[in-house]
Amino acid sequence: MKDYIISYDIVNYKRLAKLARSLEKEAMRIQHSVFLLSSVTKNELLGIIDMINAIIDEEADDVRIYTIVDPGISLAQAVNLADPYIF
Repeated sequence: MKDYIISYDIVNYKRLAKLARSLEKEAMRIQHSVFLLSSVTKNELLGIIDMINAIIDEEADDVRIYTIVDPGISLAQAVNLADPYIF
């Protein structure tokens, strides 16, 4: 099982909303158009890809799926970029 990041840029609002609702059932939203898909099998991923392809317009929309290679990377406390003493 692997983890993936799914990001998208959808031109049409109806397709965007439909894709977002569908992805919310399968993955955790981490930003407006970015989702974390955790611990899925190859067959589960292929099913999600089929779902995405059924919703998007391949000519106009852009969906990308990135494999998370190092599972040792984890989320931590956010850094305040306005703080001059963070480094």
